[in-house]
Parts: sequence; structure tokens; C-alpha cells
Amino acid sequence: MPSNDKHPDEIAKEIEIENREWLESLDYVYVNQGPDRIRQLLRRLQAQAQQRGVRFHYTANTPYVNTIPVEEQPVFPGSREIERRIKSIIRWNAMAMVVRANRQHSGIGGHISTYASSATLYEIGFNHFFRAKTGKHPGDIIYFQGHAAPGIYARAFLEGRYTEKHLANFRRELQKDPGLSSYPHPYLMPDFWQFPTVSMGLSPIMAIYQARFNRYLEDRNLAQPDDQKVWAFLGDGELDEPESLGAITLAAREQLDNLIFVINCNLQRLDGPVRGNGKIIQELEAAFRGAGWNVIKVIWGQDWDPLLAQDEHGLLVKRMEEVPDGQYQKYSVAGGDYIRKDFFAKYPELEQMVRTYSDEQLWKLRRGGHDPQKVYAAYRQAVEHQGAPTVILAKTIKGYGLGEAGEGRNVTHQQKALNEQELRHFRSRFGIPIPDSAINEMPFYRPAPDSEEMKYLQKRRRELGGLLPARYESVPVFRPPRPGAVRGIFQGHRGSGGGHHDGDGPSAGQTLER
Repeated sequence: MPSNDKHPDEIAKEIEIENREWLESLDYVYVNQGPDRIRQLLRRLQAQAQQRGVRFHYTANTPYVNTIPVEEQPVFPGSREIERRIKSIIRWNAMAMVVRANRQHSGIGGHISTYASSATLYEIGFNHFFRAKTGKHPGDIIYFQGHAAPGIYARAFLEGRYTEKHLANFRRELQKDPGLSSYPHPYLMPDFWQFPTVSMGLSPIMAIYQARFNRYLEDRNLAQPDDQKVWAFLGDGELDEPESLGAITLAAREQLDNLIFVINCNLQRLDGPVRGNGKIIQELEAAFRGAGWNVIKVIWGQDWDPLLAQDEHGLLVKRMEEVPDGQYQKYSVAGGDYIRKDFFAKYPELEQMVRTYSDEQLWKLRRGGHDPQKVYAAYRQAVEHQGAPTVILAKTIKGYGLGEAGEGRNVTHQQKALNEQELRHFRSRFGIPIPDSAINEMPFYRPAPDSEEMKYLQKRRRELGGLLPARYESVPVFRPPRPGAVRGIFQGHRGSGGGHHDGDGPSAGQTLER
């Protein structure tokens, strides 16, 4: 039993020494025997504690930091600079598409902020992971988040699949000139979209059953086993739909390691915060880990790595866990001075940690979902994981890049228009070569075919099998049977004995009454 005879300061020093000894022992075991041995020891400790009468509160949560440590991140295989330029062009065209459509027809709708927050999540997939259908591979199955459709169209425009006329007629696909549908739907665009993903909540449950059906075919020798993946891109607010989480235990029970959920945790739904006074990432982690999924959290960008490396006493992680989502949204709009005072100054040690950081540097500390290196590491681990489905919880800012027009603001989901000053800010932030004289016209931009960006974009897709999204039909043609082959069906039977009909009933071609 603990002794109360010592001075509190003496007890605190002993506790600090004891903590350090335990942590050093854990590091020693990790280096010499690996993570499996640590798991064994922790289970033994828990069992011993329970025998001593210590009761634990169940938690399926891990600390509010990235799941993948820095030392386990793979080397990024592409050109970060070229990919950034491609992504910036897509951002511009996606924004211009929606704003131009609403200038021409007020109230036509469309969404800017969803793709703005998830551009990195998609571009890492397009450049390094999403495989198209070829003669040797069936192609990955991808459920794109419906509200991010403008960004997917903007990429297809760069690839030469759509013209400026298509983009100019966004949400007007039924008129005479070519246009693009509001959301993913194969009926309206049968050569492009694979699956309908709106209304919200359709994608998660459809992706689960698609992945299960794929395994069903393999298990019964109706399809050859392969490494095809089913990807579903979802929003954190979308996970409140009852069907979103309704079948996640089935996915774990069936060990669907061909299934990957990517949840864009920008902390905002259509009309405000997802969990203003809570933490949606921790809530979703508990739900999925409890159901048996492999959970990968991508919360902080590389800018945070040096700070976390200095966090010897865990104060930074403690502060990260204390702050609710609503306050993180405040940080995305309030500036570096506010972040310093509200987040870091809570503890003098943290304030000292960032003493050499300018306010601008603090404000630019990125969230994990905007960091290509962190997203690539998560995707790589997800596609290699075996034995369970994977969910990636990526923290982002809704309306990222929109600045005063809507970045991180509650109204950003409904943002359909930008004024000239906001357009100039967007143009300059992402380095789009459009002069001030043309900025208000919002021209779509596509680099020359022989430009570095276009050659890189095409090369990456060639290496992954081709362009996506794309829908292919391979339905065999069935011919109707010869009339004589079904004559007996129309002849019917007499009585309950099942004997042959004697010809009194209707002949072939006559209508039978119900």
C-alpha cells in the first residue's frame, strides 16, 4: 500500500524516477525483442493487476497521435513538388467549375469545400494506389464521396477525358450540350462512375458487401484470387447515418482485408460541427477497433514531428487530447497568435517548446490529411495489412485553401461563390498561372501536353493500368429461346394430379389469367 509519510515533492520525484525506469524498460524490450513481446508483457501485467483487485475502465482508444511512427514511414516514391502542382491545378478547376455554374444559374448547387479538404487523400490514391482494370488485373473498386465529385471531374479534365464545355455545364448534364452530373451515378454517366454514392451512407454498407461478395466468389472458385481492393471515401458526418456503421462487424468477422475505408475527418458536417464538444476521430476509432478493424489515424503532419519528439513527459499529447474538435476548428481560422496563447500556453513547458516558432509557423502546422508523406504511409500500410479490414481516419480542414471565403468556417459546406479578392488569394496560394485581368472570368486551366505535370500525371496512371474512374460492361448477350422450346409451358396441366394437358387450355402465345 502507498505510504503517506513522505513529503509530496519527494513522492513526486520517486514517481518520476519510477516512470522513467518503466519506460526505459519498455524501450529496451522493444529494441531487443519487438512489439509482440511488449504485447505479451502488457497482457501479463493486466492479468496480475486484476488478481490484485485493480479494475480497468475499458477503452478502445489509443493516444491522439498518428498510428504510424516516424521511423516506420516508407520513403515517398514520387515527386512531391510535381504532385503538389497537379493537385493545385485540380483544386482550381474544381472550384471554378462550381462557382461558374452558380454564377450562370443561381442556386444550382455544388460543393467546393469537401474536395478542398480531401484533395491529398485522392491524389495519393490516383498517383500511387488506385489500379485500373487490365487484362491481368480486375481493377480496384472505388466508392468516391459524392460531395467531392467536382475534384474527380477536374482530374478527368486534365487527363483529356472531358472538355471545358463539360466543366462549364456542371450539374446540367440533361441539356443539349455535354455536361456533368451532380454526384457519382452510373445511370447518368455510364462510362465513368462505377457506383452511386449519394445519398450519404450508401457507400460504407455497399463497399462492405461488395468486398464480401468478391471473397465469396473466390472462396467458391468462381473467381481467381487476386489483390483487388475495395476503397470507400467517406465523411466523418456521414458516419452518423445508421447504415454507415451497421455492417462493420460483418466486415471484421469475414476478415475482409480487401476493404479500406478512408474517412475524411474535417470535423464539419453540412450545417456545423460533427462533434463540437467531443472528438470524432476518437469516437470512430473506438467503434471500429471494438468491431475488429485495423485502425490507422493520420492526425498530424510532418511539421508536428519535431515537437512530438521533444515531448518527453507527454504534455503535448495530453494537450492534444484535452482540446475538443470545436476548438480545433477555431484554431484553423484564428491565427498563430491565438494558437500560441490558447493551445501551447496552457502549460509553460509547451509554451517554451515553441518559443522559436513565429505565429505564422504555428498557424501553418498541418493536419495529417494534408500531408502527402503521412497519407502515403497510411495507404501503404492499409494495402499490406492482412486478416482484417482497415479504416484510415485522416484529420483535415474543411475548405482548405479557401482562406476568408470559407476555410474552416461553419458555412463552408454551403459556399458556392468567391469574390475577386478571394479568387486572387486562391490563385496565388496555389500558384495558378492566371493573370489578374482574367481572374474574375475563372478560366479553366490545363497545362500543355508536353509539360512536366501532364507527362507525370499520364505516366503514373499508365503504370497503374489506366484512367479512373471508369465503368466497363461485360454482360453476355442472351438470346430468347426458340418458340417451340417453351410451348409446353403455355400448355399447362389439368387437375391436381399433374398429368399432361389434353389441349383444352390456352395455346402458346395466349394470355393466361392470374
